[in-house]
Amino acid sequence: MSAAFTFTATVWLWNGDSAWHFISLPEDVADEIEAITHGHTRGFGSVPVEVRSADVTWKTSIFPDRKSGTYLLPLKKQVRQDLGGCEEDSRVTVTVRIREM
Repeated sequence: MSAAFTFTATVWLWNGDSAWHFISLPEDVADEIEAITHGHTRGFGSVPVEVRSADVTWKTSIFPDRKSGTYLLPLKKQVRQDLGGCEEDSRVTVTVRIREM
């Protein structure tokens, strides 16, 4: 399972007490990932991925969000700093590759 998807999306801030930053995957990408990984996800429906943006690569997991009908890609502070300080409302182009499950 090494499918890869490239897209541009807007960074948003979780509406809560914490300062979690996310990118929502486009619905068509989420649909393809769901079809590929159906029955093979990890805890909370998470999917292990490798992400690349500009010259930064990192490993994480994406998580399904029933409310929006897509997957959420968390952006840790270190990743945001490595990407030049991207914060809420920044537009980011990423390539998400599904890792072996």
